[in-house]
Formats: sequence, C-alpha cells, structure tokens
Amino acid sequence: MTVSPCDPRALKAASGILALTQGDPSGIGPEIALKCWIARDRLATPFFLLANPDHIARVAKSLGFAAPLAVVSPSEAIAVFHRALPVVPLANPVRGAFGASDAYDAPATLESIERAVGYVRSGQASAVVTNPIAKEPLYRAGFKHPGHTEWLGELAERDWNRGPLRPVMLLWSPLLAVVPVTIHVSLAQAIATLTTDAIVETARITAADLRSKFGVAAPRLAIAGLNPHAGEAGTMGREDIEIVAPAVAQLQAEGIDARGPLPPDTMFHAAARAKYDAAICMYHDQALIPIKTIAFDTGVNCTLGLPFARTSPDHGTAFDIAGKGVADPASLMAALDLAARLGARHSA
Repeated sequence: MTVSPCDPRALKAASGILALTQGDPSGIGPEIALKCWIARDRLATPFFLLANPDHIARVAKSLGFAAPLAVVSPSEAIAVFHRALPVVPLANPVRGAFGASDAYDAPATLESIERAVGYVRSGQASAVVTNPIAKEPLYRAGFKHPGHTEWLGELAERDWNRGPLRPVMLLWSPLLAVVPVTIHVSLAQAIATLTTDAIVETARITAADLRSKFGVAAPRLAIAGLNPHAGEAGTMGREDIEIVAPAVAQLQAEGIDARGPLPPDTMFHAAARAKYDAAICMYHDQALIPIKTIAFDTGVNCTLGLPFARTSPDHGTAFDIAGKGVADPASLMAALDLAARLGARHSA
C-alpha cells in the first residue's frame, strides 16, 4: 500500500506527552477526552488534560465511564497514564452544564489553552491539542480574537518572542489536506479581501510546514480558482486572472511547486488529489466542504506557521449531543495521533 507524504505513517515515531485542553466544558470535549483515555491502547503517545478535576469526574459519573482520574503536574502525567486519566487542574472554576455554554466558564477555557502553550514552551509537553470551543460565550467574556488560530499566534509571538506570525489553518486527513486563504468571514467579505499577497503568504507557510513538520521534501500545492471553472477565461469574473494567477506565478518564481488557478469543482476527486499534497482554497467552505465530505470523522485541524505543533478535532462543541454519551472520539483520536508525530518531528 502506498503511503501519502502527509499520512502520519510517513512521519517520525511519536515521543513525549501531549497537552490536551478542556475546550468548552459544556460541549463534548470532556466526553471525547474520557473516551480517548479509555481507548488509550490505540494512542501512540500519552496526554494530560487541562481541566477542572471535579467537572471531569462529574462527566465521567453521569456517563457511567470507568475512568479514574489522577490530579497531577505535567511531569507526573506519564507515570500515571496507564492507570488513570491525568488531569492538570485549572485555577479558574468550571460550571459546565451540558449544552448550555455561558461566559462563566470562559476564563477556564482560555486558561487551559494558554497553559498548554506554556507547557510546550517549557518542554513539559511536545504539542498542543485543543478541544472545541464556542466563540460566542468567549466574546461575551471579552475575548477579542476570531478563534483559536489567531490567539495561538498571539501567544506564540509573546512566549517565543517571535513576530509578527501569521497562523494558517490546515484541515488534514490521509486522503486530503486543504488550506483556506480567508477563514471565518462572510463569503462577500472573503471575496472583497482576497489578495495576491494573501494567497502567496498562505502558500509559502503551507509549503514550509509541509517540509519541516510533515517531512514532505518537495510539497505540491494545488491553487483553487475563486470562481466557477476558475473564471472561464474571465467570463465569470476576472479575479482568477487578476488575483489568483499572479499569485501562482510568484510562487513558481520562488521555486514552489504550485499549479492553478484550477477549477474548484474538479480538484477533489481521487485522481486529482493524487497530484498534490495540499489544496490552497480561496474561502472557508471551498476548503471545508470537500474534506468534511471525504473525512468527516477523521479530519484534523492543524495550525501551520507556529513554532510548535497544534492540532484539534475537525468539529465543533456539538452542544446538542453533549452529555448523551454518543459523541464520536475518532477526530480527537486522529488529532492526538497527528500531534504526537508532528511534535516529535518538530522537537528533533
């Protein structure tokens, strides 16, 4: 069987321990974290959970999970992982009513992320894995970033004394990897703000991290057109001629293997996917619809452009099923597995 360059089997073996954040405590994050520990024999690398121990114990009891907890420091987590879920306690309290997220829990949610980054910075964890968050209650508590990705960039600039950084969102699976140039904005705003420079910068970061973190020696990038049929020679809009094509030409001049603009409707079938390592897409749904169709349960959100490895499940908080015991941990399992391998490669 041929292994894709982006398949985790092609990466260096895992090492260390992972820092897993609680996510929104009212969503499915605590449940899938518990399920991943219960299925720990399938994981390449252990993890500790940054959370409120009493809340995690309440979740385990309500779901009937046989999952003993151990309140530990990061340095103690590996030693107990085989017999108990290591929980590194948060300073902020957690209320965590299933399916009813509110701003009360926002400080703990943000604390778990910030401390996870700090533990990687200090060498106490090899990578960060983040459980899903709900942005609206964070905004009500004063959070000023569009999401995880942008705040992680700010934390990296502060803690690593680097900057300015531009984090890039990669959605990864063994079958497809996609990167949106514009992310959490309306379609109208995405079209209005799309620039040649943004496409070039996104593609550069993607190519660099495919080399350094994924071990792809010569990354191949497929650059999607913005319009149907990539504009049909300008008859369906001139953006592909005036914005996207110049970006492709600049990337090629820099020695990056980039092709496009390609018609978006023919980029994602199996034969087309075999010809590139990542698709650079112009807006959110152009990237996320194909990967969620192909790998809904096993897709992983991976942040590029950071001085550390960070992954997340490719789904949200799922408040509608929180507390019912039916949440699928497959995407978090995949995120933990990929983070382990990226973290090991990054620290090599």
